[in-house]
Amino acid sequence: MSPVPSNGKDSATARILGSGTSGIAELFIFHPVDTVAKRLMSNKTSVATTGLNNILFRDAAAASFGRKFLSLFPGLGYAAGYKVAQRVYKFGGQPWFNDLINKHYKTQFTNTFGERKGKLMMQAAAGSLTGIGEVVLLPLDVLKIKRQVNPEAFRGRGVIRIFAEEGTALYRGWGWTMARNAPGSFALFGASAFTKDYVLGVQDYSKATWGQNFVASIAGAVASITVAAPLDVVKTRIQNANFEKKVSGVTVVKDLIKNEGMGAFFKGLTPKILVVGPKLVFSYTLAQSLIPLFAQYV
Repeated sequence: MSPVPSNGKDSATARILGSGTSGIAELFIFHPVDTVAKRLMSNKTSVATTGLNNILFRDAAAASFGRKFLSLFPGLGYAAGYKVAQRVYKFGGQPWFNDLINKHYKTQFTNTFGERKGKLMMQAAAGSLTGIGEVVLLPLDVLKIKRQVNPEAFRGRGVIRIFAEEGTALYRGWGWTMARNAPGSFALFGASAFTKDYVLGVQDYSKATWGQNFVASIAGAVASITVAAPLDVVKTRIQNANFEKKVSGVTVVKDLIKNEGMGAFFKGLTPKILVVGPKLVFSYTLAQSLIPLFAQYV
């Protein structure tokens, strides 16, 4: 296949292929780490009392190393559907929102923040809008989390039966999800753009090198995860309950503060931060590298 002439903007197909490929690569490498983080966030007892081994590996706590490792891959099918769709939407959708803002609101942003900061704020705003819209993928996220931390909730039911029986219950916690995603995605794309522009001196973000994308994505991801951590814990607690158990976010917050203290809002933050660098190599950085590559052919 021969390269196609470039019109200065990556095609929708290239964005889908590049971001989708990065999602698949990220899934197989980091799904176990995500499971560890979710189980730590869902644990309501003291680690000293229950034991880290029992919290992380559950029924496989006394099994061999191989079985323990495989026990960190529950809900892989749901995770695949969610992660690939999420990455296609987030990494492919944010540039679309940014194009939209550039087309209709660039003057307002430039007049308010100046040309340089206006460009940065448009990137962050586009990220925030992308994060809010990500709520449409919530059912897949709910099923993935339940498989990771509360598989008993399925009771032998398949995905089609669950969708038919649970309906809107799969969108439980949608408000908290949007509240987490809006500032989280704002911080992700905003801090990344800030790092490229003010730290690395990159004026055209699309021409950043792999190394520059790598450094900028670490800064963006650390900012995003830290900002969204408290709301992420609340969202996870709401979603991992049994389907028939309706728990409000306010109740979760009250119980969490009462029984576990304010520090519980940041449960699971450390393992997330520890994998930010390599995770973004295989997701954000990989997507940024693959999208222009695919754009040469589609």
